[in-house]
Amino acid sequence: MSGARPKPARRQDRMETVLRLVAFLLALAALCAQADSPPDQTAQPVPQQDEAPALPVDADIDSMPPADEAQLPPPPPFAERADVQAFVDELALQHGFNPLVLTEQFRQVDLRPNILAIFDRPSTSRPYYQFRPDFVNPTRIRLGVEFWHSHAELIAAVAEQYGVEPEYLVSILGVETLWGRNTGKFRVMDVLSTAAFDYPRRADFFRSELREFLLLAREEGSDPFGFRGSYAGAMGMPQFMPSSYHRFAQDWDGDGHRDIRDNTGDILASVANYFVAHGWAKGQPVLLPAQVEGEAWQPLAADKFNLHYRISELAAFGVRSAVAVEGDPLAVLAPLESAPGVTDFWLGLGNFYALTRYNRSTLYAMAVHELALAIKAAWLDPSLLPPKPQPVVRKANKRKAKQAVKRKKVRRK
Repeated sequence: MSGARPKPARRQDRMETVLRLVAFLLALAALCAQADSPPDQTAQPVPQQDEAPALPVDADIDSMPPADEAQLPPPPPFAERADVQAFVDELALQHGFNPLVLTEQFRQVDLRPNILAIFDRPSTSRPYYQFRPDFVNPTRIRLGVEFWHSHAELIAAVAEQYGVEPEYLVSILGVETLWGRNTGKFRVMDVLSTAAFDYPRRADFFRSELREFLLLAREEGSDPFGFRGSYAGAMGMPQFMPSSYHRFAQDWDGDGHRDIRDNTGDILASVANYFVAHGWAKGQPVLLPAQVEGEAWQPLAADKFNLHYRISELAAFGVRSAVAVEGDPLAVLAPLESAPGVTDFWLGLGNFYALTRYNRSTLYAMAVHELALAIKAAWLDPSLLPPKPQPVVRKANKRKAKQAVKRKKVRRK
């Protein structure tokens, strides 16, 4: 019948035939292309059964745990750090150090990060009546007199040559290290290197001290790792930082070395030289008692380390000397709390200023002064010497002593 449409089944058969033909032609074209291209010579890895599966495309990377720190590249060794090598290059260029030798020395450094926490401790301000007993006490007075007796001729000779009163040479060594008993056990090379490169707040200061220390060790012909001192790098009985050691230490006996650890002559001469370099004047008072009126003096107490005014000029601030003064010397006002609620006022003269150059503290300078006076008094009059403390006998030791006595009695029988 004309105009009749083909049956749907017959149309579907035709469509499937066309699709099969298209698929055959595409496959034939792919085979021809593969035959024309060079073979792939790259060996493909054989997948391992225990290999970790790849991350899914939609994995939440931010929520995944961080990589194991052990997988991170380790930091460079201390000696190979860029800042350390820059320091080595600087010393080589400016001071003629061998960079290979310096690098090898820095490889031997044992960094001491524990000291950095000490630097960051907040400073505590104690009144003088609490500070004083730590340094002006019977033990230090007695030990100071004993030290003076042991080195009397040497102390007298150094005091005479440098023009410094002997009691102050003795006293300051007692305040600093108990006459060499507490000089510090840190290797100076270690602590200075740690502070110089891992303590940014004072990196410039400690790098300068490290530079001075290396120069000092070279001049003395000493192994840098042979010096021991405090956690900050202060050395010897007088606790000189390297810059002070390098600048003020003296070779008293002429043996070619400035030994402030074991050579008593070098130690005393170095301290005396430090005092003189900072204005010590023989025969001049250290402190004078002062009287104050009103409140105009208070700004002076905030600037107690610099000699700006003469005693006559301090009158404008309500400050006067309580005793007669020869001349019109420069002075600073030093108020010190001698008891709870009790403040004593002092005028610190040039020699007091020299003591504060050793340690920028009026408490420190006053303690050195008072200990010096006490040691001198006991040196001149042995009746003033404090008695030796009695040894503490523990109960266990008492029992042992009694048992020993009983055993002796049994043996005698």
